[in-house]
Amino acid sequence: MDTDNTKDTMPSLTGRQKKQLRALGHHLHPVVYVGKEGITKTVVAAIDDAITAHELIKVKLGQNCPLAKKEAAEELTRQSGAVMVQLIGKTVLLYLPNPDLPAEKQIHL
Repeated sequence: MDTDNTKDTMPSLTGRQKKQLRALGHHLHPVVYVGKEGITKTVVAAIDDAITAHELIKVKLGQNCPLAKKEAAEELTRQSGAVMVQLIGKTVLLYLPNPDLPAEKQIHL
């Protein structure tokens, strides 16, 4: 795991903004899965790609993920620079705004 991969653009969210993001994320399906190898460079790269394209994504922690769910969620947020909006079961909802997306694809809080 790269400790220098931390991004310093992590936004802070109010309770109301998190509630809005949880509502938007309710219907989403996980786009990245963390398996028995844990949080690898490949997983972090996949999260970066997905979150750049969508701003709000779900990451599923597999049953054989070597990290505890809370520890894995914290590591995912640290390495991706995103904000953990929600952790339910083994599914993590991550948000990172992308100002380069077209206005109609951006999430406006």
